[in-house]
Amino acid sequence: MKRNLIITAIICLTSLLPVMAQKNIYEFSAKDADGKVVSMEEYKGKVLLIVNTATECGFTPQYLELEALYEKYAEKGFVVLDFPCNQFGGQAPGTIDEIQQFCTQYNVQFPQFDKIEVNGNNALPLFKYLKKKQKFRGFDKDNQLTPLLDNMLSRQYPDYKQTSDIKWNFTKFLIDRNGKVIARFEPTANMERVEEAVEKALAK
Repeated sequence: MKRNLIITAIICLTSLLPVMAQKNIYEFSAKDADGKVVSMEEYKGKVLLIVNTATECGFTPQYLELEALYEKYAEKGFVVLDFPCNQFGGQAPGTIDEIQQFCTQYNVQFPQFDKIEVNGNNALPLFKYLKKKQKFRGFDKDNQLTPLLDNMLSRQYPDYKQTSDIKWNFTKFLIDRNGKVIARFEPTANMERVEEAVEKALAK
């Protein structure tokens, strides 16, 4: 039994080594909505907000706030990167084409990427790196959806607060102009607080 646990630990550590070796996000890549492989280096010098999204979630209206944020600060070097993910409640069930069509109602102009997984063995390496750099620190107490999320996750994953896994749709990672992951916002975070952090990153 002990030997099996040691072997499992070694396998897990080995799988994380490529991620742990990276110094910033620029060494990662992802497929965009058209299937083209995009290097994160294309966004070098920009302030980024990387978000895992869904089209049938209670937080889906955040697309409006994200687009407004993008339009307000784009000229200063700010970009939102949208990564649809169907891992949470199956709330992003469509194809990438269907998701893009859905997003037209929010007039989404920021870059959208292909559907991915953010947790588990098949998680996009970029997101493994993001989670390593910014851990889960709890949902925002002032949001009315926090008790619902906490109750649901506590039943399904009793130790969910102890892991760095992404907990739900619309988790956001803020990246500075040097590719460093400087903040993580849970979906319950007030967007005014997100905007304040974006402004501060842009000012540097």
